[in-house]
Amino acid sequence: MSYEKDFKEEAVKLSDEIGVKKASTQLGIPYYTLAEWRRKRNKYKSNAFIGSGHKQLSGDEKDRRIQELEKKNVELEQANEILKDALGFFAKDRRK
Repeated sequence: MSYEKDFKEEAVKLSDEIGVKKASTQLGIPYYTLAEWRRKRNKYKSNAFIGSGHKQLSGDEKDRRIQELEKKNVELEQANEILKDALGFFAKDRRK
């Protein structure tokens, strides 16, 4: 689930006042999620909840990542074919 920056900040403030467990129950969010927000707030101060948290990749990094994913996709497709062949082999063997 994704939460807005303002919600996170208010939730952390509430947890400072009444405790993490009570605040997480009252807000309906997991205890560990709120605890992590508090940790980030303490570590990064006012920069704790900027953006979505996803690192922006440069063009070269994106190209490299795409190549990695394409390679992994080919490997997974090959593994699937091997498993299909093995399944067919064992299914044929059971019919005897």
